[in-house]
Amino acid sequence: MTTASGLRLAMVSRDESPRVDEARRELLEFLLREYGLTVPSYSTPDDFNPSPDEPLDLVVALGGDGTILRTCRQLGQHQRPMLGVNLGRLGFLADLSPTEFCERFPRFVAREYQVVHHLMYSCRWQNRAGQEETWLGLNEVAVLAGAALCLLRIQLEIDGERVTQYSCDGLIVSTPVGSTAHSLAAGGPILRQDLSAFVITPICPHTLTNRPVVDRADSVYRLTVPDAPPGTMLVVDGQIKHPLEPGDVVEIRQAPVTFQLARLKDHSYYTTLRRKLGWSGQPLYGGQGAE
Repeated sequence: MTTASGLRLAMVSRDESPRVDEARRELLEFLLREYGLTVPSYSTPDDFNPSPDEPLDLVVALGGDGTILRTCRQLGQHQRPMLGVNLGRLGFLADLSPTEFCERFPRFVAREYQVVHHLMYSCRWQNRAGQEETWLGLNEVAVLAGAALCLLRIQLEIDGERVTQYSCDGLIVSTPVGSTAHSLAAGGPILRQDLSAFVITPICPHTLTNRPVVDRADSVYRLTVPDAPPGTMLVVDGQIKHPLEPGDVVEIRQAPVTFQLARLKDHSYYTTLRRKLGWSGQPLYGGQGAE
């Protein structure tokens, strides 16, 4: 039996559904049988609360990109290197299948991986009464019309300077990691995941000159909706939803911690983009050379 000397792991699952539970059991049995590793396992990200001084080389997130987002937020100010194992469609972060995880695990044992640090953000909400709440996130902050089902007028300030007032169905402030999520669907650009920047993307802007804007990560972004209709919603990473009222202020800034993603050294971000987005290089229809 090969022993994975010194490699310290924990496994966090998306949920306790039969499909996820079976995949977790098979991976745990593989790690014990082939490498002599007894790995602590957690049924959901909410159950995962390691102490700040607990040594962990890798946190294996079993489920998909959403599982990584939840686990990342759960770790708070004490981020650990994470490795995503996808149980559904190919993810941008969780891009290994269970089979690929088993095939490539010897390379992780041999420390043939690198830990890449990615921008995270801190989102602070405050109302007129002085109540406030702060969330840590990885993908994006969105202000959405939600149940209001009407046009929003969202004011944007960057570092205290008024930028513009958007007339739109919503506004997204995204990290590079989140640029391939909601922001991309709304027409925003794809940013390399290791860039230090935010992208501001309006959703269905009612002025054609309102285009996505890319700006510095060390700036402070302030959003207000002065006449927010009932149903207006603040959404953090697509998972936390908080109602917005007139006079509420949303501030987004670079977090003091980074998301740590474990990647094999020959990993290619553009290979993931080609696989995920169907960038095959072949014409989709008609034209010379089409098959």
